[in-house]
Amino acid sequence: MLARMRELLLLAAAGLLGGAMNALAGGGSFVTLPALIAAGLPSVAANASSTVALYPGGAASAFIYRETPGPVCGVGVVPLFLVTVAGSLAGSLLLLWTPSSAFDLALPWLLLFATLALAFSRRVGMALRGRIRGSAAPVLLLQALLGVYGGYFGGAVGLMMVATWSLLGETDIKALNAPRTLMVTAANSVAVVTFIIAGVIVWPQTLAMLLGGLVGGTVGSRIGRRLPAPVTRVMTLCVTIAITAAFFVRAYL
Repeated sequence: MLARMRELLLLAAAGLLGGAMNALAGGGSFVTLPALIAAGLPSVAANASSTVALYPGGAASAFIYRETPGPVCGVGVVPLFLVTVAGSLAGSLLLLWTPSSAFDLALPWLLLFATLALAFSRRVGMALRGRIRGSAAPVLLLQALLGVYGGYFGGAVGLMMVATWSLLGETDIKALNAPRTLMVTAANSVAVVTFIIAGVIVWPQTLAMLLGGLVGGTVGSRIGRRLPAPVTRVMTLCVTIAITAAFFVRAYL
């Protein structure tokens, strides 16, 4: 009993840190996912449970940007929303169909991809901004693929969306906050419902982490107002790089 309480407290602490990271710069799943795996959950169930645990904090951020988003790259919000939802459903089902042994091997590469997105996606998007002028078809195709990634894993998917939209010609990054939070929340909502219906969520651990994440999101938002953005970015990247390296060692060595 004491060991179980200690485990739940540690998971709540991981949720607190993950929620704070999401509020500061993103990358909260780099903490919550390894914590759930360390608690003995299979990697697929851990990824699904981590998505559920971090969901309320992300949904709250969508409420902040609840004004009606404008079109992105000339494409209306409704088509973007629909392809995001469809892609997320496909990605969520793909995760459920992936054996944990295969996901264990893929996970370090997914973490590496998310780490690179955290480090470079906005910079790449700004450097290439406007070089590719997309009609509706490529915009919707890329958004659907982002939805698949969001449903399957989702690390740094919001940053990837902003970088992709910048690549396709969007110039007002601030105006992209509303559609970004809407699309990320839509993808996560589909994933959460899919995982709950499939019965893969381990609820005691998930709820402990969820409560910690709510507190962490609040605390992180307040800290973020005081810390310089470069400091929070460096701190986040240090955590993500260390955890990515640890998972490569775990999977291949």
